[in-house]
Amino acid sequence: MVTPAVTLRLFSWYLFVLSAALVLVPNHLLGLFGIPATTDVWIRVVGMLVGCLAFYYLRASDAALDTFIAWTVPARLSVIVFFGTFVALGLAPAALLLFGVVDALAALWTWHALRRSPRRA
Repeated sequence: MVTPAVTLRLFSWYLFVLSAALVLVPNHLLGLFGIPATTDVWIRVVGMLVGCLAFYYLRASDAALDTFIAWTVPARLSVIVFFGTFVALGLAPAALLLFGVVDALAALWTWHALRRSPRRA
C-alpha cells in the first residue's frame, strides 16, 4: 500500500524539477507548451515559489504529517480550476491545463492514500 507521505514525496520531486526548469530555462519549458517566451523575472519568481512548495511537501512527507498532507489535497485540486478559468477567459493557452491535470491526478492519488491509511483520524 502506498502511504500518503509517499504520494506527496513523489509530487514534491515533480515540483522540484518544475521549479528548476522555471528558474533555469523558463523559455524552453514555456516553448514546449506553446506559451510565448518572456524576459520578465516573474516566471523565475514563480519557479522559486514552486521550489518552496516542493521543499515544504518533501519535509511534510519525511515527517509523515498526514494532517498537513490532507491540507494539500484541496489546494492542489484547485489548480485545475484556476488554470481552466484562465484558459476559458483567453488568458492562457490550453496547454496550461496539462499542469493542472498533473496536480489534480496527484492530489486524487494522495486523497485515495489518505482514505486507506490506517493512521487516518
